[in-house]
Amino acid sequence: MAQVGGLVMLQPEVGGSRQNFFFVGIDKVRFRMPVIAGDTLVMRMTLTKLQKRFGIAKMEGKAYVGGEVVCKGEFFMATGSE
Repeated sequence: MAQVGGLVMLQPEVGGSRQNFFFVGIDKVRFRMPVIAGDTLVMRMTLTKLQKRFGIAKMEGKAYVGGEVVCKGEFFMATGSE
């Protein structure tokens, strides 16, 4: 889900591809069911807070198998230079 959050960070309204972004942390992650080989995993990330001034984004992520939530949590990204 952190990688899907990276795709959100590439969106022009968030920061675009001109800046680097970094995965900085997770919080409140809960695994509800195991995901096994052959399952179709659908991941959705929702940008819940963006502080452009500080370059920090907070996202809520959920992963689904067969329409049921198998994992959810909060993810944090930051933009900046290397």
